[in-house]
This record gives sequence, C-alpha cells and structure tokens, in this order.
Amino acid sequence: MSDIFFDEMCIPKPHYNLYVGGGTQGAMTGRMLEKIEAILLEEKPDYVLIYGDTNSTLAGALAAIKLHIPVVHVEAGLRSFNMRMPEEVNRILSDRVSKLLLCPTNTAVKHLANENITAGVINVGDVMYDAVKFYGEIAVPSKEVKELAQGEYYLSTVHRAENTDDINRLKGIMNALNDIALKTKVILPLHPRTKKVLAANDIKIDNVIVIDPVGYFDILYLLKNSIGALTDSGGMQKEAYFLNKPCFTLRDETEWTELVDCGANILVGADYEKIMSAVNAMNFDKEVFEQQLFGNGEAGKKIVEVLVKNQA
Repeated sequence: MSDIFFDEMCIPKPHYNLYVGGGTQGAMTGRMLEKIEAILLEEKPDYVLIYGDTNSTLAGALAAIKLHIPVVHVEAGLRSFNMRMPEEVNRILSDRVSKLLLCPTNTAVKHLANENITAGVINVGDVMYDAVKFYGEIAVPSKEVKELAQGEYYLSTVHRAENTDDINRLKGIMNALNDIALKTKVILPLHPRTKKVLAANDIKIDNVIVIDPVGYFDILYLLKNSIGALTDSGGMQKEAYFLNKPCFTLRDETEWTELVDCGANILVGADYEKIMSAVNAMNFDKEVFEQQLFGNGEAGKKIVEVLVKNQA
C-alpha cells in the first residue's frame, strides 16, 4: 500500500527499500536490523530519525545506537501501559536509547519524566496534525469514495493484532458493527490481515459496507464526512480529533490518554454490549475539540529547528 501514499501525497520515493515483510515479529525485526545497519555503515549519517512504535522503529534505534549514531525519536513518550502490545515494547526501548526525544504532547513529556528521562526531551507537537491541516485542504477523494460518503455513516478500521489474533474479540467487534449498521451505515476499509482472519473463521459482516483499503486522501474524506469513528488505530484516534469527530476506540487502553481525558474518545474495547451502549448514547460536547492538545500544526518545522540546533 505504501505506493499509494508516496504518489498521492507527493512524497519523494525512498533511496532504500528494505523489502522486509511477513514472518514473526522477531524475524522481521532481525532482518530490518541487519539491512538498516548496512545502510548506516555506507551512509554514515549524523542522526538516525525514527518515528512511532513499529518494529522498524525499534530496528532503526538498535542499529544506530550500536554504531554510536545519535537516535532522534519522533513521537516519543507514548505509553499505553500494556506490555503485551508489541508497540509498547518498541516505544519504551526506542526511548531508552534516544538522544533527542521529540514528544507530541505534554502528557508524553510527563510519561518520560516519570521514568526519569528528561535530557533531550522536547514537546514539538504532532506531525500528524501537520499532515491533516496541510492535506485536508487539498485532498481530492476518488470518485468511488465520494459517491460512497453520502448521508450519515460511521467509519471503522480494525487491524491491531490484539483484536485480529483473538477470535472472541474480533467476533464482539464485528457483531457490534453489524448491528450498528442496521440503523446507521458503517463503512469498513478492510485490512488484509483482518480479512484473512474473518474468512478463516467464517465471521460474517453482511450489514457493513466493506471496501478495500484506501489511500490517505480517501480516508481523510471518509472521516471528515462521517458522524464518528470506530477504530483500533492510534492514528485515526488523533485524526478524528483533528477533524472534530467523536471516536470509539476498539481497545482496552490507548496511548492517546489525553483524548479520553478530554472526552473526545471513549474506550469501548471489544465487548459487544459496551460498544453498542456507547454508540447508542453518543453525546459529545463540541467544546472538547477546541483544545490545542497536539501543538499548532508546525511540528515538522520545529523538528528541523531542533536537529539544526543540535548538530554536532
């Protein structure tokens, strides 16, 4: 799917593609570590900038620190406090070896302080807010998505391993989406992994409008014109907030605790009754979306300024 994002967002194609996909998390991380190390030895960069909490984030951090190259972690300090999540492990280990920890929120700064990490910690805001502000003005959806996004509907995404690897959780979510769709349309761009698990376990979602995964512009358009999101995506939780849309998070915890605290996001887990109850009682105060929790939309500029200032 990455080609879609590079093309429509006019992002320069990478100089290197590791072509690492499939296999266990350990195997993937190991292959990435080996390939990233080879690139770093050839390029000899001043910094290695890592983003987020994926296996590639951790691989980049480990490859760099073992070669004594300073690590810069963008989106540092996030914590869900669930060590069963691979993302949580990746976040914590990456933060531990980073020289510069560029946080998206004050909450992230506080998490690091609670772990006695204060050196090199800077709140720069959230780069995803930059993206939504910039592309939200120019994004042109596909004809198919524009036709689909008519009337009232919820946008849903389900892809996290904690939901797809647990059949009971996945059934609870899909049963709820099916029943919500009896009253209000539900659009579900279906992740390949989720699609595979649904088919293997004969889980039906007949009432939901299922579409193939779509690009960033189409997702922004679908979310912008929806009445709310039902998602287990960390990114969509924030995008919903940026676009003033209520969010029901299909997880038991979230790294974006400030969204729950301010009332813009409700944790509903994978429990059918909890999901249905929250959606049926939907009542969000519009004022919660007016708080500037993620900076002013200039995180990218601040990150560049920090890198230039800290140049060796």
